[in-house]
Amino acid sequence: MDTITNTLKTQWDALKAENPHLRIRNAADQLGVSEAELLATQVGDTVTRLRPEFAAILTDVKELEKVMALTRNDECVHERKGTYLNPDFSSPHAGLFVGEDIDLRIFHTHWDKAFAVAEKSERGERKSLQFFGKDGLAIHKIYLTPDSNEAAFDALVEKYTSDNQTTAETTVAVPLKIEEKADADIDVAGFREAWVNLKDTHDFFMMMRKFGVTRTQALRLAPEGDYAQKVDKEVIVKMLEGAAETKLPIMVFTGNRGNIQIHTGPIRKTMWHNDWFNVMDPDFNMHLDMSKIAQVWVVRKPTEDGTVTALEVFNEMGEIIVQFFGKRKPGIPELQGWRDLVASL
Repeated sequence: MDTITNTLKTQWDALKAENPHLRIRNAADQLGVSEAELLATQVGDTVTRLRPEFAAILTDVKELEKVMALTRNDECVHERKGTYLNPDFSSPHAGLFVGEDIDLRIFHTHWDKAFAVAEKSERGERKSLQFFGKDGLAIHKIYLTPDSNEAAFDALVEKYTSDNQTTAETTVAVPLKIEEKADADIDVAGFREAWVNLKDTHDFFMMMRKFGVTRTQALRLAPEGDYAQKVDKEVIVKMLEGAAETKLPIMVFTGNRGNIQIHTGPIRKTMWHNDWFNVMDPDFNMHLDMSKIAQVWVVRKPTEDGTVTALEVFNEMGEIIVQFFGKRKPGIPELQGWRDLVASL
């Protein structure tokens, strides 16, 4: 183990002794390193490096049976339990899992490192697969649950263990590219016309690229009418409490550069904990840091199935934190209950 790694390991051990409940992501922030660099100090002990064969590893995850999938950004954590079914890695741009429970959009060019972790906790050993980007930020984690097949996990780790088990980790900074043109340089009339004539919500991203607008700029320059309305962040709490009360099935999209994770279904239990507003259901948990929300918009997009309404939540950099929709599928109109709930806010 080299001196730098050894020092880092010692610093982390000291932090953990001081604060046993400190999460690794927060420890990494405090120590000024990435989470992957910190995790790598445990290689050979509680951590095993895996070969970065992401599509193959993820395809084999179904053998683990019911697991907990975790995808997060700085402001929102999305945890969903289920089995990884129907993998599709045929596209060079995005991989998919489309199941009732585990529903992911995977942007594999951003995936760089894979580890298997068996960490000691108060409740015994906690096993997981953890995936990181080039910058050492966590993209996706898969935790075993009491209903998982532990023998299949051990076999998967053995199958994909890398020859490289070094404790040193290299990372490269991945710059955030959000450069906004002046509104005067945008063909606003053309942009508004394109929005009004949308046929599918998935075309919105291509439309933004075509007209060279950022996401929040697009909402500011939306067509007249109720296409985009800025609202207070308290609307999120009212919406989630209302959905829980009426048992309305909703969709919750949370992501980062390398992955988007989606929950579809009703939510039951909502609660505050310090700055965080949470959904705490048996198979779905969401933790949203309300103090880091800069903008919230109600956004309406025309489609061939009628209008689709979203609640979109942004941080101060203009990055999407989380999006909420009513439960829907292509070919089926949006739930009237969802429209009514959003209109009531």
